[in-house]
Amino acid sequence: MRIFHVSADRFTELDSLPEALPATGFVWVGSARREFEVRAAELQERLQRWEGGALVDLHVSDLLNNQLPSHYDYTSWYDLMVFRRLAAGAGSEKLFVDDERGTLATARQALSSIDTSPVGFALFDRVLITVHPADCAVRDHFAQRLASLAAGAELRGSARLPTNPADLMLRMVNHMVDSYLDLRRLLTRQLGFLQRELLNPASRFHDWPLLLDARNALHQLEDTCEDQRSAVQEWIDALDEWPEAADAAARREHELLRVRSRDVLEHIERVLAHVRRLEQSAENAVQMHFSALGHRTNDIMRTLTVLTAIFMPLNLITGFFGMNFDSLPLIHTATGVWVTIGLMALLGLGFGAFFWRKRYLSMRG
Repeated sequence: MRIFHVSADRFTELDSLPEALPATGFVWVGSARREFEVRAAELQERLQRWEGGALVDLHVSDLLNNQLPSHYDYTSWYDLMVFRRLAAGAGSEKLFVDDERGTLATARQALSSIDTSPVGFALFDRVLITVHPADCAVRDHFAQRLASLAAGAELRGSARLPTNPADLMLRMVNHMVDSYLDLRRLLTRQLGFLQRELLNPASRFHDWPLLLDARNALHQLEDTCEDQRSAVQEWIDALDEWPEAADAAARREHELLRVRSRDVLEHIERVLAHVRRLEQSAENAVQMHFSALGHRTNDIMRTLTVLTAIFMPLNLITGFFGMNFDSLPLIHTATGVWVTIGLMALLGLGFGAFFWRKRYLSMRG
């Protein structure tokens, strides 16, 4: 568990939970899920002392639930946001033979490496509690980032420290949404490899369970993004119902929260649109595979039909002269066999040339 004091111009990491809130700014408590579970009683006691109210038991269970979808809830003294992150798991950068190519095995690993663990936020007036997965780097990333900002460094276009818990929460949520870019590149490259395998004429694609896993993974991502969008939209609706502040500075901060919230929602919309495009692309690749397979089957059947049509009159000639009669023409002459062979060759070449001109025997059909 890491505890930070954030104010307008200072960012300080504290050794332990303070007895009382600092005079200015707010306190950010970032904890892994298991550590939050162990120290929940201590944190609840401090929240009661700091804010006059602690987390309700149902919300504590929500923060500890690793399978909970993204959602938003509130009480009269704090707001609760659970937001499932989208991230490529550890080792996903090694899933390629080179910069572009993968294999069926690495495609399966890429799908299984998608991480959608939830991150919980509890927003009080001057306290922010975040509950992360054990391997989540969001907390440490923002601790380093805010420390750099406090030291005067300009990092990624941000010019000031968060002024309230809601501001910091929205920055963290926006960072988690933007981290989908790494996952998007991973999925796009691996699904592109699967599509090339499906459409390769020399390939005999048979790993249909992998393709089914890809479709299921995209369905899961779509559901996750829709839950994210619903949670942020509910937060925006609740933000609009906040009472109007008395002074101009507070009203400006409230308006900035609205702007940042809408920006997060727009980013989620773009992620959702991209996931749906990937899903549609996978569906189209399957349809194109079966269309190409049907086209190749038609080519084979057409070729076999043409060959049958060429040899049919030749079979008729051999069947005619194979009848057991003495008076058949050319039977008792020395040149009969050569005349028959020449006639058969002429017919075969003639029919072959005819079908070739009709493009029934061409390579392109």
